[in-house]
Amino acid sequence: MYWDVVEVRAEPGLCLFVRFNDGRSGLLQLRREDLMGALAPLSDEQFFKQVFIDSGAVAWPGEIDLAPDAMYPQVTKDHEEPPSGVRDRAPWPARNLNEEPR
Repeated sequence: MYWDVVEVRAEPGLCLFVRFNDGRSGLLQLRREDLMGALAPLSDEQFFKQVFIDSGAVAWPGEIDLAPDAMYPQVTKDHEEPPSGVRDRAPWPARNLNEEPR
């Protein structure tokens, strides 16, 4: 399956709201300790707020991006099993907004 991100916005605390082309959405919480190497600029909150969509992927200036296929299982993990062939590869936890609050 192919997922495009159709909406993204920065939230406080290195968190992203992400909506995919199938309508599923959720919050993706990035951890500061995982933002090393090419992802290091994301630890600056002003830079983090510059998030945009580039060809269906979450991106920032400087060719920094997060692949939607890695985020999708994290955002939707409480909803359904990911299709075969999709592994849980994202190093960050996500909260699912598609279910009722507990």
